[in-house]
Amino acid sequence: MKRRCYFWLPVVAAAAVFVSPSRGGELTDATFRKLHKQLRPGDEPWRTIPWKISLLNAQKTAAKEKKPIFIWAMDGHPLGCT
Repeated sequence: MKRRCYFWLPVVAAAAVFVSPSRGGELTDATFRKLHKQLRPGDEPWRTIPWKISLLNAQKTAAKEKKPIFIWAMDGHPLGCT
């Protein structure tokens, strides 16, 4: 549970900088758009890969296209909360 809090800490800190009593203390549409733009992930190349969730579907596609399979396996919670 603590690690989940650490994940959100930068988000809350960024919001606190932009939405503070010295700046009016309200989250306006313009402030939200600015924060949203800064916190969105970039255009990483791995986002363009057509990932398969089913290993059987991946095997069929790989055999048809004569390409290898890259398997990304992990153990634990995706946010590191294990």
